[in-house]
Amino acid sequence: MIVRTWHGCVPAKHAEGFAEHLQMTGVQHSQGIEGNLGALIKRVSQGNWEHFFLATYWQDIDAVKAFAGEDYHVALTYQDDEQFELLSDPYVFQHEVEQVVGL
Repeated sequence: MIVRTWHGCVPAKHAEGFAEHLQMTGVQHSQGIEGNLGALIKRVSQGNWEHFFLATYWQDIDAVKAFAGEDYHVALTYQDDEQFELLSDPYVFQHEVEQVVGL
């Protein structure tokens, strides 16, 4: 199994709107790809910023590539990300794991 992790943050004033946007873009997009095994979002408030951590779970690296393309180490961006003043990590990480407990 592959766990793909991404991090981004937005000003706190955009937190709720971005949470909905992330669900409608990254999460729904990933769930529409064959080989996706789920997604998890964690939010952390830090001062005037809201951090979002997205983990998507994949059957194998081919499923990740179906989602993100051949340059799958680069973070995907979506239309309207900029309206939330998103600061996105430019790269994501793929972690090969044996199992995920509690998923």
